[in-house]
Amino acid sequence: MLVSLHVKNMALIREVEVEFGKGLNIMTGETGAGKSIVIGSVNIALGTGNFRDYVPEDEDYALVELLFSTENPHVRKMLDDQDIPFENGDIIITRKYKGGRSTSKVNGETVPVSFVRELAAELIDIHGQHEHQSLLYTKNHLAILDGFAGEELAPKLKLCREQHRSFAKAKREWQEADKAAGGRAKELDFLQFELNEIESASLRPGEDEELETQYRRMVNGQKIMEALAQTAALTGAGAYSGGASDEIGRAVRFLGSVQSCDDPIGELNGTLTEIESLLNDFNRSLSDYMDGFTFDEQELHDAEERLNMINRLKTKYGNSIEEILAAGREKAERIEILANYEEYQEKLKLSCEKSRKELDKTAEEISRIRRTYAKQLSEKIRQALVDLNFLDVRFEIEFKELAEPGENGKDEICFMISTNPGLPLKPLGSVASGGELSRIMLAIKAVMADKDAVETLIFDEIDTGISGRTAQKVSEKMAVIAGSHQVLCITHLAQIAAMADSHYIIEKKPADSKTVTNIGLLTEEESIEELARILGGAKITDTVLESAREMKELAKNSKKY
Repeated sequence: MLVSLHVKNMALIREVEVEFGKGLNIMTGETGAGKSIVIGSVNIALGTGNFRDYVPEDEDYALVELLFSTENPHVRKMLDDQDIPFENGDIIITRKYKGGRSTSKVNGETVPVSFVRELAAELIDIHGQHEHQSLLYTKNHLAILDGFAGEELAPKLKLCREQHRSFAKAKREWQEADKAAGGRAKELDFLQFELNEIESASLRPGEDEELETQYRRMVNGQKIMEALAQTAALTGAGAYSGGASDEIGRAVRFLGSVQSCDDPIGELNGTLTEIESLLNDFNRSLSDYMDGFTFDEQELHDAEERLNMINRLKTKYGNSIEEILAAGREKAERIEILANYEEYQEKLKLSCEKSRKELDKTAEEISRIRRTYAKQLSEKIRQALVDLNFLDVRFEIEFKELAEPGENGKDEICFMISTNPGLPLKPLGSVASGGELSRIMLAIKAVMADKDAVETLIFDEIDTGISGRTAQKVSEKMAVIAGSHQVLCITHLAQIAAMADSHYIIEKKPADSKTVTNIGLLTEEESIEELARILGGAKITDTVLESAREMKELAKNSKKY
């Protein structure tokens, strides 16, 4: 549930923090008091609204913060997946605006606004002033039915989407193969040419690296030999006499002649003897390398030509010898296919037909489940509409079969309604008025409430276009929903406000030569006075006040929870 809302510098709100309770939370106030700011602030926090629509021009900072309390396992998993701490079931969603930019945080961790939207879908359902217009689109009718069918339908829908992707892929491959059949001979010749080019090169993995090392050595041969000769002359290697080797040998002999005279001299002589041994080893290795360092111009030419050929193949088939060889294998496989193209086409056709049969089977199972639940849903919605003062209403769900199953199966559905006796059923969008659509959406919300894991529902002026007995029915239906969900509702009607478990007043007040909006929780007596204001307008008489008191008492007695 939504525990609290904290708003700062939003339109007429300077700073407000309000705590909400369980059950039915009602917000009322004069027209223009700032009720829309509350819903706007919630939408901004949840990533579906824009600060620029509400932040005053003279302010550079704004804040909206929502505190939720939930044990929803889907929410826990979402937070765990993002490594966001989740203790005691509390979730704090914070959206800040500063310097023209906004940031979102969940439990102190910065997150993208897209994640906030996904999280919000599990926490709260906002029925805005125009949301009932979504009922005009039949694609939304299917989503409502599928939500009602719930867990029984969900795995079938998941399987259907996977099968539809497989079928679409198989169909595309078959169609592409059919189109390519005419150019098969030309493609076959070209692929054979490319494969011959790769195979005739007789490439070996790692060969290019070995050649590059050899080529680098041969290209720098003269420079290498000069450096080696200078080194040999200085160290006394091979045919070179003198140098460091002879000098260190003489030094060893000098120290050896006196090492018995003093122990430290013996240690120095040992170190120098080791140096002489290392230098002799180095000189032998240097001599061996110089003796083996021979090449001719033909070797250099051959290495250069081989490297050029490998690099040309790399520009055509891949960045390494491994990739070139892999390209060769792919071309060989394609040649095999083209050589037996009729067989290949038949294989793709069979694969496509198999995928279609699997998809058709799942789509049929989905349709069967939907039709079963459609009967239940249509009756529940019809009864809910009766409860909302549609006394002679008829409501049915009409099915049409698509020419080809899609990712959601083969069904296209439409909500059909007749609100007056003797009139035929017609599509919902062509019959219902705006006020009726609002009540129909409320009926659907009421029916779906038991199926919905979302704990908090917000209704923004659900009372549009209704009054009298119908308003009373709407209030009773909202009270029923509030028995299993937390409900927040902005209303202008006393019948709905009377049902409040917690009643809040939204009002404008002067402060420091400005007008600001405040939100306050009303006591029982203050709630009755607010009901009287709604009933009586500017002048509140004792009779109006008594009527408000009676309305509040009757609302208490009518609650089902």
